Amino acid sequence: MSIEQMPETIREHYEVHEWKHVLAILSQDFPQEWNDLVAVLNSFRLKRSDIVTPGGRKSPIASFFDSFLYERGWEEKHFDTSIIIDEARYDSPTHKIDCYKNKIAVEIEWNNKDPFFDRDLNNFRLLFDLRAVSVGVIITRSDGLQSIFDRLGKGSSYGASTTHMSKLLPRIEGGGGGGCPLLVIGLTEKIYVED
Repeated sequence: MSIEQMPETIREHYEVHEWKHVLAILSQDFPQEWNDLVAVLNSFRLKRSDIVTPGGRKSPIASFFDSFLYERGWEEKHFDTSIIIDEARYDSPTHKIDCYKNKIAVEIEWNNKDPFFDRDLNNFRLLFDLRAVSVGVIITRSDGLQSIFDRLGKGSSYGASTTHMSKLLPRIEGGGGGGCPLLVIGLTEKIYVED
């Protein structure tokens, strides 16, 4: 499967990038997880009220994705990893995954500081190398949303040093995800609704 073969509703409403044949892997080897991802993307709308809600631990946007996927058997997942050389054990801690199911890892990066992308990509790389993750997915915002944030008077809250597509793509293209197949979904103005 290529981006052109994705459901039209996804192609029309989201910015999509793939690396290492991730769409073929998802659609053929993990069809249930792929269907869950398509369903959550088809269900999501970026509401004005969610943008103007003051920040906190978790945004309403990230909470929507988490809740939708958790209801379908996904979970927040932490891995205990270590390396053993002869008899010496070295812990190799990883960061928890926002949503995980059957070796598919999803991170939602709505409005964090952009180094969170480095953390996510390193985590995907390590867990892929350890055979704990087969595919990494990052859902973030497309650069085009900035005009909506500016119009709503929230532009400074979604600044240049926060997570958005133009901060993520160079990291991936530079090899940040290692060998892990990656799918990147950008939330665009086409899913924005006034409420």
